[in-house]
Amino acid sequence: MEAIDVGILSILPPIIAIGLALLTKEVISSLLIGILSGTFIYAINTGGGLAETIDITIRLSADKIGANASIIIFLALLGSLVAIVTMAGGSRAYGEWASKKIKSKKGATLATSALGALIFIDDYFNCLTVGTVMRPVTDKYKISRAKLAYIIDATAAPVCIIAPVSSWAASVISQLDDVGLDGMEVFMQLIPYNFYAILTIIMVLILAITNLDLEPMKTFEIEAAKLHEDNVFIHAGDELADIKVSDKGTVFDLIIPVLCLIGFCTASMLYVGGYFEGGMTVADAFGNTDAGLALAIGSFISLVATFLLFIPRKIITFSQFMEGISTGIKTMVPAFIILTLAWTISGVCRDLLSTGPYVGALVESSNMSPALLPAIIFVVAGALAFATGTSWGTFGILIPIVVGALSAVAPEMMVVSLSATLAGAVLGDHMSPISDTTILSSTGASCHHIDHVRTQIPYVLLVGAACVIGYIVAGFTNNLLISFISSLLSLIAILLLLHKISLKKANTKN
Repeated sequence: MEAIDVGILSILPPIIAIGLALLTKEVISSLLIGILSGTFIYAINTGGGLAETIDITIRLSADKIGANASIIIFLALLGSLVAIVTMAGGSRAYGEWASKKIKSKKGATLATSALGALIFIDDYFNCLTVGTVMRPVTDKYKISRAKLAYIIDATAAPVCIIAPVSSWAASVISQLDDVGLDGMEVFMQLIPYNFYAILTIIMVLILAITNLDLEPMKTFEIEAAKLHEDNVFIHAGDELADIKVSDKGTVFDLIIPVLCLIGFCTASMLYVGGYFEGGMTVADAFGNTDAGLALAIGSFISLVATFLLFIPRKIITFSQFMEGISTGIKTMVPAFIILTLAWTISGVCRDLLSTGPYVGALVESSNMSPALLPAIIFVVAGALAFATGTSWGTFGILIPIVVGALSAVAPEMMVVSLSATLAGAVLGDHMSPISDTTILSSTGASCHHIDHVRTQIPYVLLVGAACVIGYIVAGFTNNLLISFISSLLSLIAILLLLHKISLKKANTKN
């Protein structure tokens, strides 16, 4: 199947999927309808009909599952590891220990944020690991699952995109190399101008310190505060709630599996990247690795290590261990379905209807002032990533366009414009209901997916507005310090204004 040009119709499938998801709160049916609308448009424009629509949908889904099979295996193994550690009592023991060490809601929020920032290797790994480890602690201090999901999401992609050693950096560096730039050198120059990533991390810290919640997050926090701490947040579909937990587990029965997962996944990335064959640096190996395959290998070895940790000590029996594997895989089935549909609709947009090139061509043909290009690119990248649900796909579409256009129009704006591309892509991915990172954040937090999307969009848009101001200033001054301070002050000013409005409304009600 070759991509075709259908003009403005190319943006119809993501609009349908996103609109229905937000309206009905049913992400699976919304994605499926969006996919079918896209494949129908493709079939009609290539001389087919209803039969071809179904045929294209099934084949495209199968191709996407095949291309991402290692990610599905990784999620299955990680779900199994989570279930087994929970069954062994490691998560409960860690929660009890952390509850004694962490004395406040603020401490729980900051600890969750810090753990998210520390796990910067890959966003998939980050989302599920942070949620598993910190969920008992945040439950203890009645932090809503919606806020936990936001913290996880806000310290996943935004951290990975500014970490030179991560799967995200590897993807960007390889694409910069493809357009004739020195990938690693340019990537390092892009980090300070990635205002969205930096300001999002600052936003998380502000929320942790001040508890300044925006609607609808405030409603979820109020509801969470009313719940009894012994029965917090468990909802239908939380498979782990029914697991029989051993009373023999210790804190180390959580810490050791997590450390194994981090160590083995990191080593596996280096192994798959060819580092142990010699002749390359660590950065080269990460740039050459296959993150999905490496994570699958690392999680499998971690599962074996966990078996050796638990079974000889009789923390759980062999039968319970195997039961934990099947239970853990079951917990990941909703994520498998949504991810498959998200990959498929991304394929509809990118591989069939040329959504990206259509949007990119609009940018390239605009006769705007070069000084406005960073802000425009930021907004377009955000819209594209939101519509397609993929940051990496947005990088692949826009980086060649930005490099080609800026080389001819305003080469002095190259670095800030490429940074705006990365920042906008992360913003769009961050709030898209069909983004795999968004899906995995809600999965890791055990939060209803649409609740996560609805509650984090105001924060994303707020930070995004501050970034637009910063990129406008950067376009006219080409000065990092002035433009970043402009973004930061804008963010603080908007937060203070919203806080003042909130207080005024509260006083009016009283």
